[in-house]
Amino acid sequence: MRKELGKMVIVVIGSLLLASSLNFFLIPADVFASGFTGISQLLSYIVPLSTGVLLLLLNIPVAILGWLKVGKSFTIYSFMSVVLTAIFLEVIPVYAFSQDIMLNAVFGGVIGAAGAGLLLKWGASSGGLDIIVLVLARYSDRPVGSFFFILNSIIVVASGLLLDPEKALFTLISIYVTSRFIDTIHTRYVKLTAMIVTKNADKLNKAIHERLTRGITRIPAKGGYTFDEKEMLVIVITRYELYDLKNIVEEVDPAAFTNIVETANIFGLFRKD
Repeated sequence: MRKELGKMVIVVIGSLLLASSLNFFLIPADVFASGFTGISQLLSYIVPLSTGVLLLLLNIPVAILGWLKVGKSFTIYSFMSVVLTAIFLEVIPVYAFSQDIMLNAVFGGVIGAAGAGLLLKWGASSGGLDIIVLVLARYSDRPVGSFFFILNSIIVVASGLLLDPEKALFTLISIYVTSRFIDTIHTRYVKLTAMIVTKNADKLNKAIHERLTRGITRIPAKGGYTFDEKEMLVIVITRYELYDLKNIVEEVDPAAFTNIVETANIFGLFRKD
């Protein structure tokens, strides 16, 4: 209960940061965010609906997809973040702290990334593209970075056509700052490899299989100092499952040694269902 309450607090804080980055920096400067948030900003110039309402509407079908293909807990907290962000966007007034478009692009990107990074670190997301990428990561071994690139390229080009080329350049700066800052807070890779050295391999193996749909390779290991017999569990996960894996290890074997390695690519059997 304490962990769930803490997670809810993080969702509120992350959503508040996302909304603040938009209403205090990006929207006043006509600079666009990345992902579904940027798409919502663009659509608000075309249809008579606010960015918050459009963000919520766009995420409803994505939430249904996440519920069916990803998992209930992750989808619930992610959609909760979307709802809270939409509410904060409507409640918080649009106010420009600076008239300098560069400052707005940079600070908007950093504050938005802080919110998104917090959500990822605690097993949730800002919805939208994160859920779509998670589904693609589970059902395809192809690099998913291209999907981020394509969508963000559309946002940059559309902002240049809808407003002016200068806005497109500053949108590109904001998106770059956001991606780099999220990399610093969380991880840039979608897939990660966890190597867990434990004395309770059977219990840990069972707990991971109950909560994560991932294959595990077990390798005999021996302590170099104590010479205790142990096992190393090797498991490839997505970055969205890192929070759950960490909690599982802490609950089953707090003394286990875990090393997380960023995985650029994988070949062969990778369980996706």
